Amino acid sequence: MKFIKTFVFLLFVCSVTSLSAQKMNPSETAIRGIMAKQEAAWNSGDLEGFMKGYWRSDSLKFIGSRGLTYGWDQTLRVYQKGYPDQAAMGKLTFTLYTVDQLSRKSAFVVGKWHLDRAAGELSGHFTLLWKKIKGEWVIVADHSS
Repeated sequence: MKFIKTFVFLLFVCSVTSLSAQKMNPSETAIRGIMAKQEAAWNSGDLEGFMKGYWRSDSLKFIGSRGLTYGWDQTLRVYQKGYPDQAAMGKLTFTLYTVDQLSRKSAFVVGKWHLDRAAGELSGHFTLLWKKIKGEWVIVADHSS
């Protein structure tokens, strides 16, 4: 009898844990989806496709190892200079640690990026500020190191 009670309790705990894990809010689902598309674009050598996750504005902020860059076009140029071809780009993998929705129209993401390349692996961490602008989630500030 004790075994059955323990078994039923464990089933209950597992099902509750599974259900709560499946109930990701729509904003988090959208952001994770955009980042998956960014990975796919990067891995196919499409930097402009990768940049679709960013706010297409002169007010976009990108903070990398060389400091602060303003604007979508300038950020694209930074990526193009640092990753001039598919070999330099390698295979990108994101690991998201947290996706915190701050309000209906803003979210904060912390994660890790990893590039697997023949020239040597690279990795680092990032923090992203997302905003919902005109009904679409976009990165408005990226600090990657």
